[in-house]
Amino acid sequence: MISAIGRSVIGGVEKAGYAARMFLRLVLEFFPLLRRPRLVTKQIHFVGNYSLVIIAVSGLFVGFVLGLQGYYTLNRYGSEQALGLLVALSLVRELGPVVTALLFAGRAGTSLTAEIGLMKAGEQLTALEMMAVDPLKTVIAPRMWAGIISMPILAAIFSAVGIFGGYVVGVIMIGVDSGSFWSQMQGGVDVWRDVGNGVIKSVVFGFAVTFVALFQGYEAKPTPEGVSRATTKTVVFASLAVLGLDFLLTALMFS
Repeated sequence: MISAIGRSVIGGVEKAGYAARMFLRLVLEFFPLLRRPRLVTKQIHFVGNYSLVIIAVSGLFVGFVLGLQGYYTLNRYGSEQALGLLVALSLVRELGPVVTALLFAGRAGTSLTAEIGLMKAGEQLTALEMMAVDPLKTVIAPRMWAGIISMPILAAIFSAVGIFGGYVVGVIMIGVDSGSFWSQMQGGVDVWRDVGNGVIKSVVFGFAVTFVALFQGYEAKPTPEGVSRATTKTVVFASLAVLGLDFLLTALMFS
């Protein structure tokens, strides 16, 4: 039992070290990719544009729910005029980056893992290496930076659509004063402290989710079972990473 525990610990440390080296190489490949922007823009279209519908629809319904729950809670204290502030802060600080990252992991992350895993199973990555082409530079790095760039944009769209959903429920359906809804929001939301911290969160989540997806696909066993298991690990590990990082970033930003 002791030897089994030792092997698992050594294997975990070895994989963590390999992941750290791979992450460092991907970060260093950012500036060389500036000379080949088409590789990145193509992947932005793949991981970002194809995730836009689910992000926008989810943001709208989250805004609906926030409008209803926020009104019923604030109405107890006669503060329903602050509904716009409640909806905006909830979205730009927490729900926008977090829910977007979780949806991104479920939609784009699994797609990236399956794509890289199938390329490995079909020996396409090996063929690139045989032609003296580094797969990390031509295949992995463009997808990495496409995910990092797409995440803040998707989070901003999620928050904007969610605020609109809260406006529809609170102002149009329930009857909260429109001027109070927007004025409370404009007066209470700080650009740097609230919106800026939300953007930082979304960038960090983009790093975490995209790297987990690509690493799991790159390290997947070249079998159908291996690819399916790697896809499942992507959702689990990326979701846990997002929630853990959210706690750490919130503690650092708003302490």
